[in-house]
Amino acid sequence: MDDSLDEIVVGLDIGTTKIVAMVGRKNEHGKLDILGMGRSESLGVTRGVVANIEKTVQSIRDAVTEAESKSGVDIRVVNVGIAGQHIKSLQHRGVRVRNSLDDEISQEDIDLLINDMFKLVTLPGEEIIDVLPQEFIVDNEQGIKDPVGMSGIRLEANFHIITGQVAAAKNIHKCVHKANLEVQDLILEPIASSASVLSEEEKEAGVVLVDIGGGTTDVAIFQDGIIRHTAVIPFGGNVITEDIKEGCSIIKNQAELLKVKFGSALADESQENEIVSIPGLRGREPKEISIKNLSHIIQARLEEIIEHIYYEIKNSGYESKLIAGMVITGGGSQMKHIGQLFEYVTGMDTRIGYPNEYLAKGNPEEITSPMYATGVGLILKGFEKLGQKSQTKVEEDPESIPVRQGEKTKGGFLQTMLKKGKEFFEDDETH
Repeated sequence: MDDSLDEIVVGLDIGTTKIVAMVGRKNEHGKLDILGMGRSESLGVTRGVVANIEKTVQSIRDAVTEAESKSGVDIRVVNVGIAGQHIKSLQHRGVRVRNSLDDEISQEDIDLLINDMFKLVTLPGEEIIDVLPQEFIVDNEQGIKDPVGMSGIRLEANFHIITGQVAAAKNIHKCVHKANLEVQDLILEPIASSASVLSEEEKEAGVVLVDIGGGTTDVAIFQDGIIRHTAVIPFGGNVITEDIKEGCSIIKNQAELLKVKFGSALADESQENEIVSIPGLRGREPKEISIKNLSHIIQARLEEIIEHIYYEIKNSGYESKLIAGMVITGGGSQMKHIGQLFEYVTGMDTRIGYPNEYLAKGNPEEITSPMYATGVGLILKGFEKLGQKSQTKVEEDPESIPVRQGEKTKGGFLQTMLKKGKEFFEDDETH
């Protein structure tokens, strides 16, 4: 039986509005089955960064407990997403001169190159969060995607390096440890989201992923199947809610409800005479709010966010090479007419991204909502890393067993014992 079918990976999306813990397993077709999900209100996170440790720990515990009870999995190790304005990305080239032409280039050579990148000098207070190889160059032969198995002395690679504040990453680790969990990996949220909503063809053709969350809007640009640019913009759905609150003189949760139920990204699409009545506070007169005005407020703020995104696209130098246009995901992408507004401002083709690209059939419908794109992506990235680790482990020691991220409590122990017993008797027969 394939070991990977037993593997369980947990994604923990620590967002500004919600914290989501998601437990997933791959089926025999390589698609993702979500075994259980827990979500809680995120009270200690501001603009993607932990601002209150205790509140964040409590929210993580709530989400994880719910996910455990729904999936029957004892969660110990999680893949965590990181975002926030402090995230920056840069390009760098690494070189490794090998000893002999006879030995083939192995995964170990690539790992050594990647490890060298982690030693780059960063600005004070910053650290390297992730190193992503883009393309390799073997003895001046350009554009190689996977050099394993080739012969060559000089191995070079272009890397996309993501840096962030040490303090922000430490606070995430601290919160997860205080919730009695272990961090398997820290993954940049736009990269996680892109794993769950983009197809390989789109990444090949050139595409911008825009993940509109509560506190941040994440951007990732792909072209020729390679990640070219990442950025985190410190605005999201919450600033729209704040504007509605100020503009309509109402309280925050009323503003949020108005935005979700009646909000539109295009004021021209709203009827002139549509009006919503909002109950007044403590015996005060109810307030009447014009839907047209509401949409004007939303459109103005969204256009500002789109301008920031467009600036990142121009900055990346890939503006003319993005054939697949733009994919919008995240909770903020569910706003009515948002795709039209993006197309109108940027002139690029736009679609809404649902995280069902790699999900198995039969998963609960709510998981295919764009607001869970990061959670699903974190699980996919977790499996990707597990695959890489087991590959290198098999080269070192074929007997090694991959690390389990969550042990299945229902029958998992029994299965392992039966397997061990079977192997023991099979060994006995062969001797």
